[in-house]
Amino acid sequence: MSAHEIDYRIMGEEMQCVEVELDPGESVVAEAGSFMMMDPDVSMETIFGDGSGGRGGGLMGKLMGAGKRLLTGESLFMTVYTHTGRSGKRNVTFASPYPGKIIPMDLQQYHGKIICQKDSFLCAAKGVSVGIEFQRKLGAGLFGGEGFIMQKLEGDGLAFVHSGGYVLERTLAPGETIKIDTGCLVAMTSSVDYDIEFVKGIKTAVFGGEGLFFATLRGPGKVWIQSLPFSRMADRILSAAGNAGRREEGSILGGLGNLLDGR
Repeated sequence: MSAHEIDYRIMGEEMQCVEVELDPGESVVAEAGSFMMMDPDVSMETIFGDGSGGRGGGLMGKLMGAGKRLLTGESLFMTVYTHTGRSGKRNVTFASPYPGKIIPMDLQQYHGKIICQKDSFLCAAKGVSVGIEFQRKLGAGLFGGEGFIMQKLEGDGLAFVHSGGYVLERTLAPGETIKIDTGCLVAMTSSVDYDIEFVKGIKTAVFGGEGLFFATLRGPGKVWIQSLPFSRMADRILSAAGNAGRREEGSILGGLGNLLDGR
């Protein structure tokens, strides 16, 4: 089953949204909570499974798809938006969950498969399968920041992935290697070899402030890297929220705390 052929338009800068244009009978599937707005004659339907439209396998296929999504920490259900009118074009718009960029990916250009972070998928043409990708190497599974499981998008249609901050695309030649922070990896083609390497030097590991591990990616293939992982942004927000509760007025300790914080 081929994916539906959809058109799109990405709008915005720091907080982007993607407007998907549907012809009569065309559909797009999306994660719960990503919906922003839609035109009349567009219907919403909750489906049980991985969003591939039930390609084969009947009930068991749907159960397997739902189980895979549960392993990646996603909901058992996805939402399908379908143009139910008889003529014209209708639009449905999806918003990014936090500041960053929306990356359109034509899976046909990447041999029908992209591997990405578990929470980066936003929406896709109906017919694209959203499944799981087990890391074959123990190190990558234990210390990669994403566990043994990453998400895979398979099919021949358009898919949209969200990244935090600025996104950098890097094409690796055969044998070319790049080392990045584990949380900065957004997506990669299936031909890229992914492993985790321990930071050398005990002082660097303990006092460097960058964690004990980084990801080693080896080509050939394409890699998408984000400048602001959501986990890093959440840590900064939680840290700031904790400091906001400190009593400062009329307190020597409050002033000392500010000095130690560099404020």
